[in-house]
Amino acid sequence: MATDRRTAILEGATRVIARRGIRGLRVEELAAEAGVSTALIYYHFKGRAGILRHTLEFISDRAGRYTAGREGPAGPYDPRRELERSLLLEFQDDPEVRENSTAWGELRASAVFEPELRTDLARAGLTWVHDVAALLGRVCPQVPAPALTASAERLTALLEGLSTRWLSDALTSARAREHMREAVSAEIGQLARQWPGGTGARCEDPSTAPTFLGHRS
Repeated sequence: MATDRRTAILEGATRVIARRGIRGLRVEELAAEAGVSTALIYYHFKGRAGILRHTLEFISDRAGRYTAGREGPAGPYDPRRELERSLLLEFQDDPEVRENSTAWGELRASAVFEPELRTDLARAGLTWVHDVAALLGRVCPQVPAPALTASAERLTALLEGLSTRWLSDALTSARAREHMREAVSAEIGQLARQWPGGTGARCEDPSTAPTFLGHRS
């Protein structure tokens, strides 16, 4: 029961942040949104800083769940397609995904003015970069880790920028996914040119590798 209430508070905090922004997050409003007492919120999270820190973790974990690897109709996805898929699933016309992306974007933007958010955001962002770098490493196993990390940093930074435009209706989800697919091809192509051989398998040829066309499997 305690876990359920804690989750309800974090879900409520995500909704409030997505709807009203960081400045609109008040403990009293959060209590009403989550259907709990303010005392219970303070018990679990101590104060506003704790709420924000744990909400960021909740958002990151939830994004990990809806972008996690799943098998396709013919079995596991190949490494290239799984990389694309994990990024493209961030652009789903689904209320939970939009809410999650909006709240993440608000936390990211607020860190410019609220330094206390920066450490936790940096940690969450680094985890995301490492996850994408690991997927790139499966596509291009001969590429050294620093190059994979740099490529992952570019892809995740682009995704955050595209997400902002998508959420503000400056881009459709289809157009955002198209840009993301092109960026993945460009990164793999660059890695393949820089490390064409090495001791492992070669990177896939971006011009012939299959692409993930939909936003759900």
